[in-house]
Amino acid sequence: MRFALAQLRSTVDPRENLALAADLARRASRNEADVVVFPEATMCSFQQDPARAAESFDGPWASAVRRVAGDLGITIIAGMFTTAHGARVHNTLLATGKSEGRYDKIHLFDALGHRESETVAPGRRSTAIEVCGHGLGLAICYDVRFPTHFIDLALGGATVMVVCASWAPGPGKLHQWRTLVTARAMDSVSFVIAVDQALLGDVETPAAGPTGIGHSMAVDPTGQVLLELGAKPDLAFVDVDPEQVAVIRERLPVLDGNPVRPL
Repeated sequence: MRFALAQLRSTVDPRENLALAADLARRASRNEADVVVFPEATMCSFQQDPARAAESFDGPWASAVRRVAGDLGITIIAGMFTTAHGARVHNTLLATGKSEGRYDKIHLFDALGHRESETVAPGRRSTAIEVCGHGLGLAICYDVRFPTHFIDLALGGATVMVVCASWAPGPGKLHQWRTLVTARAMDSVSFVIAVDQALLGDVETPAAGPTGIGHSMAVDPTGQVLLELGAKPDLAFVDVDPEQVAVIRERLPVLDGNPVRPL
């Protein structure tokens, strides 16, 4: 499978972000990617209250992304905000194209001075989709700090984990990002495709909300880094063979001691 890692820098204008994502998806399709992965909050940066951008899962922004994916014959995974009960919204991944799925972020970023739970309602269950006959587990940003999220997806049959992030900058955050993405690949004995928002500006300083630091990564099930981008917007490609996962899991049966929990 060929994955495109679309490391962009979202603005607060969903229409502008849609046009940028569509252009990157077209470039990914021309390079024969099966899946193009965008960051968390592709629809609208956290620099704006997510409630101002949120819409239903079948609303105009998501519908436009579906049309792009359908026209190109590619699977798109992108972060958006969807309506929820009450004043809060869901932090959602839209997966569409060769497969259709939805994941609402379970683990909310109530840490390091941020309170995501004030504006975002938590999701209730893990989600995996099937593309080209292989299971792709979905995760958003802060989820990457929770090994069981990835282990459960692996026990459910996923062999590739997709992490879409808007990783808040700050001291030590790049080291944490690299370490956590690599560790989750080894915990779940899976490939991990982790796509972050590009760094906002030239200096790693906290903004109004979590933006990103770049350094999107692809890691194999043994923890080997196959690809790492820099801090700026970029589009890169990586080929992975999910069939290798079964072989590696047989040689390194770390999942055997984990109970199977329903997704």
